[in-house]
Amino acid sequence: MRVLIVRVGAMGDVLHALPAVAALRRARPGWEIGWVVDPRWAPLLADGDAAAGPHVTRLHLADTKLWKAGPLRWKTLRSIARLRRELRVARYDLAVDLQGTLRSAVIARMSGAREISGYADPRERAAARLYRTPVPREGAHVVLQGLHLLAAATGVPLEAGPVQLPRAGWAEAWAEGEAVLARPLLVLGAGAGWGAKQWPAERFGELAGRMRGRGFDVAVNAPRADDVAAAAVVASSGGAARLVVCNVAGLVALLRRTDLFVGGDSGPTHLAAALGVPVVALFGPTDPARNGPWGPAAVSVVRHGSSAPSYKRVAEIDHGLARVSVEEVLAAVTEVCGW
Repeated sequence: MRVLIVRVGAMGDVLHALPAVAALRRARPGWEIGWVVDPRWAPLLADGDAAAGPHVTRLHLADTKLWKAGPLRWKTLRSIARLRRELRVARYDLAVDLQGTLRSAVIARMSGAREISGYADPRERAAARLYRTPVPREGAHVVLQGLHLLAAATGVPLEAGPVQLPRAGWAEAWAEGEAVLARPLLVLGAGAGWGAKQWPAERFGELAGRMRGRGFDVAVNAPRADDVAAAAVVASSGGAARLVVCNVAGLVALLRRTDLFVGGDSGPTHLAAALGVPVVALFGPTDPARNGPWGPAAVSVVRHGSSAPSYKRVAEIDHGLARVSVEEVLAAVTEVCGW
């Protein structure tokens, strides 16, 4: 059986889809499982240029950033044509759209798979017209919804369990030799996909100082050296926090060596949870019952009522997050650390 998973991005969404795929791999170790993913998130599924990873036998890269920047450019059209050829050559029996957008549904259809499944109520309604077998959504959390969809599409009972993430040799060496300076290590995730999901930088800075006083080395992860959110936290910490710049593979290696993570509803928070790091997650406009961190270690969610709907991508601080105090976060830290 050849199964194609379509979950292109973003980081947190790929990680939330991973438990279902890991469960299918455990249940059917002999099946071929392909995955269409944005190149930025490929290190979550396979090491470097490797074609396979712990849970997938083949990766297919969909450069959606390129497609969005120039939909009608020859470079974009060649990229789409290449992906279509790859998918057709793989001869998938089943394609499962775990994303639910029109674009992801089109990718599933152009695979040429005989069966195509997706949610009966996808994020974009038009996507449902491209599924041959729509599946009713079940479960509160998106991880449980993905498990139900994949189980229904394949006919294989699936249960959530552990996931594995790839180990890039260079990243593991970098984290061990350069990024981790002392233990215990606290990593702060200051950024998020949109501004309303970010806790105020001044409170992150105060938290860094308080945790430094408890003996933690405090790092703030950033995808670039000029990341505004991360730089603001470091500046607000009065020297208590340091900046660590890394790509996705480096972040995986860094978080493997992290003792505690504090962040908002963002990819790094979900990555820390997937790796079994104790997490304190700060939520405002999004619902942790649906999108909260999923992993084997202790997780504490700090949330107040929010006035902004989850789809409102505003830049200002959310009212719910603005009411989360440093003392509340410290209490949650005590809870997950078992002090």
